[in-house]
Amino acid sequence: MIKARITVTLKTGVLDPQGKAIEGALGTLGFGGVAAVRQGKVFDVVLEGDDRAGAEAQLAAMCDRLLANTVIENYTVDIA
Repeated sequence: MIKARITVTLKTGVLDPQGKAIEGALGTLGFGGVAAVRQGKVFDVVLEGDDRAGAEAQLAAMCDRLLANTVIENYTVDIA
């Protein structure tokens, strides 16, 4: 079994209204000094088998085709 964590975040320069809302809420809750917040999403994926190179290719294809909008988002894949 291969376990992977995929992290998807907005590219630099893309507006992040949810991150701005979180930033404002943190200030309202008394957490001062927060300069910026960017939000993203995390996927934990378990693949059958033990072919690491094949898993990396399959995970990248998953991100390119479904999990990330590569026009406005970046992703990283970490295999455990």
